[in-house]
Amino acid sequence: MKFVRSVQGLLLSIAVVAAATAAAQVNFSIRVGPPPPMEETVPMLQQGYVWAPGYWAWNHDRHIWVRGRAMLQRTGYRWQPDRWEQRGDSYYRQPGNWAHSGQVQSPRVEQFHPPQKRQQPRNKPHPGNRWPEDQDNGRR
Repeated sequence: MKFVRSVQGLLLSIAVVAAATAAAQVNFSIRVGPPPPMEETVPMLQQGYVWAPGYWAWNHDRHIWVRGRAMLQRTGYRWQPDRWEQRGDSYYRQPGNWAHSGQVQSPRVEQFHPPQKRQQPRNKPHPGNRWPEDQDNGRR
């Protein structure tokens, strides 16, 4: 009985520590500033997409470059890229986000075009069928 209570207490302790770890906010600073941004060629984007430029991310003990990417545009917002802020002698990465542009864009209105009537081809044979004038069993 004493053993069972010890195991229950141990499991309860582990559960409390795991819950506290899961609820913890990840916020850290580093003392190594990021290198200058890398040059990237921005590709031609489809209408309705914006370019999110690449940025330096921190990976364990060094900076790594995360390439830029195309993202679907949000109406009335502009993309603020990822950036590093220096506070004292530490650097903090601020992830990119959508910021309200202050200009509300009206939704794009497309003009309605009613469907057009399809014209039926005249005297066009269907595979396996004869021309209408050949319907006399091939006699001429």
